[in-house]
Amino acid sequence: MATCWQGLWAYRFYLIVFLLPIFLLPLPILIPTKEAYCAYTIILMALLWCTEALPLAITAFLPTVLFPMMGIMDASKRKPVYIKWRITQRPFPSGSKSPGDQPLLTGVSVSVPCKPRGTGRGCFSTVSACQVSVEYLKDTNVLFIGGMLVALAVEQWNLHKRIALRVLLIIGVRPALLILGFMLVTAFLSMWISNTATTAMMVPIAHAVLEQLHKMPTGKDVEEGRSNPAFELQEPSPQKEETKLDEKDNKQDWPVPPAPSASTAQKGGEQLRFTQGMSLCVCYAASIGGIATLTGTTPNLVLQGQVNSIFPQNGNVVNFASWFGFAFPTMVILLLLSWVWLQVLFLGFNFRKNFGLGDQMREQERAASEVIQREHKLLGPMTFAEKAVTFLFILLVVLWFTREPGFFTGWGNLAFSDKNGKSMPSDGTVAILIAVILFIVPSKIPGLTQEPGKPGKLKAPPALLNWKVVNEKMPWNIVLLLGGGFALAKGSEESGLSKWLGDKLTPLESVPPPAIAFIICLLIATFTECTSNVATTTLFLPILASMSQAICLNPLYVMLPCTLSSSLAFMLPVATPPNAIAFSFGGLRVTDMARAGFMLNVIGVLVITLAINTWSIPMFDLNNFPSWAQSNTTGFCGVSQPNITTPSPWTAV
Repeated sequence: MATCWQGLWAYRFYLIVFLLPIFLLPLPILIPTKEAYCAYTIILMALLWCTEALPLAITAFLPTVLFPMMGIMDASKRKPVYIKWRITQRPFPSGSKSPGDQPLLTGVSVSVPCKPRGTGRGCFSTVSACQVSVEYLKDTNVLFIGGMLVALAVEQWNLHKRIALRVLLIIGVRPALLILGFMLVTAFLSMWISNTATTAMMVPIAHAVLEQLHKMPTGKDVEEGRSNPAFELQEPSPQKEETKLDEKDNKQDWPVPPAPSASTAQKGGEQLRFTQGMSLCVCYAASIGGIATLTGTTPNLVLQGQVNSIFPQNGNVVNFASWFGFAFPTMVILLLLSWVWLQVLFLGFNFRKNFGLGDQMREQERAASEVIQREHKLLGPMTFAEKAVTFLFILLVVLWFTREPGFFTGWGNLAFSDKNGKSMPSDGTVAILIAVILFIVPSKIPGLTQEPGKPGKLKAPPALLNWKVVNEKMPWNIVLLLGGGFALAKGSEESGLSKWLGDKLTPLESVPPPAIAFIICLLIATFTECTSNVATTTLFLPILASMSQAICLNPLYVMLPCTLSSSLAFMLPVATPPNAIAFSFGGLRVTDMARAGFMLNVIGVLVITLAINTWSIPMFDLNNFPSWAQSNTTGFCGVSQPNITTPSPWTAV
């Protein structure tokens, strides 16, 4: 019997992939409508994403197969395009007819169908209708690719390491300030490069510093500048890392301490708690810092893509500048409160000791500071490549902020505007421009040098970024996962499932909006602990958009807290890669992470609720239902009705 259960468990993913679609078949069979077909696809993908029976990116491809077969979205169908003509000429003579055999009046806006070429007067273009494959490479995907290319260049030339060590030298190594310093550095780096890469770099640095703080204070180490093999900035391997602090200590060659006493055991417990706090502060700060920028973490890009897909007339309401103005204060408040909580939990209430106001740890602090200074000196002066990447990175951020900021005319509005004065280049355009430059600029001052090992053969320096590095480190699966989410959102709209969900959620109109936002934060924060944050936002954002339209609530009022709450994955090692990296270094139990993460989840929900009900209201005009959120299937929700002409009786054939 045990062997049978072991076999089932070993083949559990195969069984899930094979049986799950069969178990869900009654839904489309008993309710043969497009809404049910789309719901079948969404439920199937949600369960596959939660169980990870298939890779997330492969599951994201299912709409390309299921939507055309179910008749929800057609990849090649064409339909006529209706173009409004504004007639300013004299009317036709009495008895004559306009194109389409309809009377034409002077000064009236009418809609005429495009006719195929050669069939008479009128326009001749047709457009593809509902191409599901197009959803997999939208502007948001381009923004993600461009942002990741710049982040890879920063990592390639160790610019992030230089920034981290420099900031730690400024802040110092006193216990409370050390935790704050690591959190500030990690959060800042996580705003621009991936959370996983940031954590993989910062956790080894934290443990190297802790080893110096926890050593027996012998001054010899400081004078000799003992090298620290733990100071490696590559991604840690769980097999290579030790899981117990005493195992690490036994491998060192400093004098063995005396037999443990009560005070020694107490000191060992304090050191263990400090080590746990340092590991958790890094992984938590990586998740918190990612919410500050649009490219900091993938759920932010999912929000932008979903808003642009569901509400195409939104006027680019979610861009880099507007998101930063909303999310950066939220990140700062959450980061500081998290620092206070971790300090109280792992260092205790002795703030005088935590801030190093006594003389007890002066020698250990000096030794830890020596470690940071030595590693900073090993980097040497900034190379031409580091300076070039720094300049391009700063240029990218400046261009993002000034493209179309909203409170003044940006360069996109001035130099590259459309007929309505809107910026034609997007944030993705800027990111790809800087990324292309990285492949062009050489990594050394231009000049000819001899190739090592081949005298007489000249060689040009490599570029700041090359395709080999990109091919190895670019998370292409996230690009596909984003596309799958956009395809789901479009399929829900085309099938009518969004309207159906909105109608079913209309009773929520009697619930106060702050209560709705608070409940959503709690729900998403709980759900994201056991599934991918990208999958969570992908599944919930279209539903919340439909709900907001049904109850006449600004869609951003529920979509913004949903997006932020998906980053509150603090309780479990499997919740997010930064948690898993910190856990792999040892010294942590699941209960330690759950105890610290539970309170951080509560703090995060409260901070997001505060943000959505205070400074975000004037920024996004959340008290009013926007005109761009109006749906043809819903009534007018307190906005001025646009000028509507008499509907044309012409229909497409």
